[in-house]
Amino acid sequence: MSKKYLFFGSERYTIGIMRPIEAAIKSRGDSVAWFFGGPGAEDLDANDVLLETVADVKEWNPIAVITPNNTVPHFFPGVKVQTFHGFDAGKPRHIYIRGFFDLYCTTGPADTRAFSALAKKLQYFSVVETGWPKLDYFLQNTPKEIPPLKNPPVILYHSTFSPSWSAAEILYEQVKKLSSTGKWKWIVTLHPKMNAETIAKYKSLESENLHFANNDNILELFPLADVMCSDTSSALSEFLLTRKPVVTFKNRRPGPQLIDIKATDQFESAIEYALSRPPKLMQAINHFAEELHPYRDGKSAERILDAIDNFIATGSKNPRKKPLNLWRKFKLCKSLGHWEL
Repeated sequence: MSKKYLFFGSERYTIGIMRPIEAAIKSRGDSVAWFFGGPGAEDLDANDVLLETVADVKEWNPIAVITPNNTVPHFFPGVKVQTFHGFDAGKPRHIYIRGFFDLYCTTGPADTRAFSALAKKLQYFSVVETGWPKLDYFLQNTPKEIPPLKNPPVILYHSTFSPSWSAAEILYEQVKKLSSTGKWKWIVTLHPKMNAETIAKYKSLESENLHFANNDNILELFPLADVMCSDTSSALSEFLLTRKPVVTFKNRRPGPQLIDIKATDQFESAIEYALSRPPKLMQAINHFAEELHPYRDGKSAERILDAIDNFIATGSKNPRKKPLNLWRKFKLCKSLGHWEL
């Protein structure tokens, strides 16, 4: 009998994360539909099944609701499964339980340890390490060995949008100066929520040495670059999975896997150091990647479906019931215009 699944999203990034799971579901002869409580539905393809009402979802009756969101409608049928929408970049509330999920599918040992400790304490959710499905297509096409430096080397600059974490304005003059020398090629991509003035400033730097990229999926840019420069963005963790160096400015959680600088005049020398690929740094990057996401086979989506099957096969129950969670449920109901606490 064919199984039915539901993807729930409230942001456009949902689609890119869910597509590998969709492919895995369909390869097994099963079906999937989508429901959005925010933007994203407009980006679906014509052949995608979009459910627009709660009644539609209940009629669809999925065995599992899978989402990268931090919340999920508690009144939807099926096991509630979180796949995460990014890696832990040192920002608040990554390791944070909101009382909505039956099953967390973690990305690697670091998150697995943290969530498993909470599962043991709280006992109303389960944890299975699967890897992150968003990376499946990328990892299937990523060489296991680091390619040699390009000639000239290519620097990818990316910044998060949060004013308290972003270095885009601080490093603008450095990027402007260094891109004018022609010593390196530059690709600049900024978070889509970055303020328009900053985006316009960087776009104005476009030249034969600097390309401003508008790619929705930053992963497409990773094979083009030898080094990434950033601040406190989860994208830098994704880049480190290529085993190539990252230079950061005042990162909130610096470690040996990063070349973190505190002053703008250190920027150029930090990039030069990164391009030299010193053994100690490369070893630290590899250790970090193994802790964050050791899977390089591009089969995380398959592992997620297996985890759901196993959870259902064992009775779809955790030792304790989820908390009442009334305030969060109230806010979610209000956002969807459906009242069912």
